[in-house]
Amino acid sequence: MGKTLIKQARGRGSFTYRVRRNAYRYRIGYLAEDIPGKAKVVKLLNSAAHSAPLAKVLINNKSFYIPACQGLFEGQDIELGGNNIQDGNILHLKDLVFGTKIFNIEITHSDGGKMIRTSGGFATVLRQEGSNTVISLFNKKEKTIDGNCRAVIGIIAGQGRTIKPIVKAGKKWHMMKARNKLWPRTSAIKVNAVDHPFGGGRGKRIKSKIAKRNAPAGARVGHIRPRRTGVKK
Repeated sequence: MGKTLIKQARGRGSFTYRVRRNAYRYRIGYLAEDIPGKAKVVKLLNSAAHSAPLAKVLINNKSFYIPACQGLFEGQDIELGGNNIQDGNILHLKDLVFGTKIFNIEITHSDGGKMIRTSGGFATVLRQEGSNTVISLFNKKEKTIDGNCRAVIGIIAGQGRTIKPIVKAGKKWHMMKARNKLWPRTSAIKVNAVDHPFGGGRGKRIKSKIAKRNAPAGARVGHIRPRRTGVKK
């Protein structure tokens, strides 16, 4: 029996599951072309879709948005390229030294920055290995990235955002609504039987969580059935 799952309702789209169109009007990323030189922070702004304040950077009449680092201010001059390690500058990983804190790190050159973009986040440069750079992430795991990739020096502003208590459920609801996040989240077994294949668990008897490989979208929940089980011989 098909179910009306939450993920189906969100995918279909409605007034219940719809984000404000202008929430994501700011797109984080460096310019595709690598332009060295001095740039200026023309504006610091708030974005409902991001946890950290954003900085609008202007160079050669071209602008882009990056997460603002701690201590950044409007009108500040920052450098793109070079080897001046100062908060706010955008440098290549190969030009950084041990212990430098960085964020908005590119995984591949010219992708605009994909890693470490939330408030208070940063990674640390560990060492240089040939043309690659090894960095330490917030979970202490090491990652090797091409040294030509770019990153911003410093720590993202907004650290301590999660320390302030939310107090009311309504405030949390509006925070999630602004970013099109589903809230509150509940486990599948707690909902009604009509809303989920695991629902209606009287006595909380949890059903099998392995769906059939050819199950339709309404029944494909839990783990996907593996191709085989047992020890490989």
